Amino acid sequence: MSHQSDLISTDIDTYLAQHEQKELLRLLTCGSVDDGKSTLIGRLLHDSKMIYEDQLASVRTDSAKHGTTGEKIDLALLVDGLQAEREQGITIDVAYRYFSTAKRKFIIADTPGHEQYTRNMATGASTCALAIILIDARHGVAKQTRRHSYIASLLGIKHIVVAVNKMDLMDFDENVFENIKADYLQFAEKLDIVDPHFVPISALDGDNVVNRSERSPWYDGPTLMEILENVPLTAHKNLQNFRFPVQYVNRPNLDFRGFCGTIASGVVKPGDTIKVLPSGRTSKVKAIVTYDGDLDEAFVDQSVTLTLTDEIDVSRGDMLVHADDEVDQTNHIKANLVWMADKPCTPGTEYLFKFATKLVSGQVESIDFRVDVNTQEHLPADKLQLNDIAVGRVALSQAVLVDQYQSNRTTGAFVVIDRLSNLTVGAGMVVEALAETDTNTTTNTTQYSEFERELNALVRKHFPHWGARDISQ
Repeated sequence: MSHQSDLISTDIDTYLAQHEQKELLRLLTCGSVDDGKSTLIGRLLHDSKMIYEDQLASVRTDSAKHGTTGEKIDLALLVDGLQAEREQGITIDVAYRYFSTAKRKFIIADTPGHEQYTRNMATGASTCALAIILIDARHGVAKQTRRHSYIASLLGIKHIVVAVNKMDLMDFDENVFENIKADYLQFAEKLDIVDPHFVPISALDGDNVVNRSERSPWYDGPTLMEILENVPLTAHKNLQNFRFPVQYVNRPNLDFRGFCGTIASGVVKPGDTIKVLPSGRTSKVKAIVTYDGDLDEAFVDQSVTLTLTDEIDVSRGDMLVHADDEVDQTNHIKANLVWMADKPCTPGTEYLFKFATKLVSGQVESIDFRVDVNTQEHLPADKLQLNDIAVGRVALSQAVLVDQYQSNRTTGAFVVIDRLSNLTVGAGMVVEALAETDTNTTTNTTQYSEFERELNALVRKHFPHWGARDISQ
């Protein structure tokens, strides 16, 4: 099947111009195992006519071999591409799919439901504005439903759609739907989830996904697609506080010096007085440069190059803000932490912390408590295990510029990187900036000694011809 627009065959230039102007919504599906997340995405792709005939034919063939839907076509195979996923009928890794309608463009992430893959779900949710929480109508609100809802709330996703799936197996019983809705709302009271949408669906048959179902005459709300096409996208964006982390200094010749990056929040115009942090020097925006020409203004999520009227020192890792705006600058923060590594996080261990375009060393100084995502109970913890969610304090070797995560998802977030393997082992969301501490206390001799012993052992193992030497000298 081809795209639903007839302009592709009659006026491709007009179609591309219209397509370019459409809003983009990033969303994800999450929930417990076998709730139908992959099937729902397959249904959205199928009913929005975004599947080619050869793809559909391949899925029909694979449905007979790997499918779990009997004689019906298994649309989950459109996103479950790994061999292990098809053999087991589960999702392991995050799969991204693109589709569009006449109103919007969509990038949808299919995240795994197993608890051991919680880190994959958190990765998929980090850039999304909307989350579809699937619930199996036969089982109701499950443990992973609560876990994924908590993570979605923690990551600042403002729009939540609760899709009660497999209603066809419950004969579209209104009482079943209302009981699940009541249970979820009772749980959601403890979270930062405002006005979630509830939709009774059958992802396998397509009821209330794109087209309204005749099997649920008692439901008079919008279909899932109607919600996706009409949910407001700009309401949750910070258009007040201008934040521009500098990613690259563009110096192609003697006559041009521009500062490249993506606007994290706010709006900027030529003539605006800006301040460079951390130096505090001020200047004015001379031009907003893009490949397609200069702009009269730029706003959040746009990638641009800014030129200034004055020749001042600006480097990668600096941040441009409006001159009258204040940004917290500290080396000590309180943050929500999601641990993603098999090796536990022990307070005092040295890591690298990446804030936007700034990379600094530091450590998780202490763990205030670990969160039981099912009960919201705060539990004591002396270390973080894989998939643990906690609140802790981070001490850094030098000051960074941060905002609270709830007000800015870019400048309020960071990732934790293992210094030896260079793997991402955790993610954090800033709760508050604490009073700046003496940088000498953030990386004490004991922790450095432990790191140096590990590094020395690796050097002696892999480079024995160097002889015995202490690299810390």
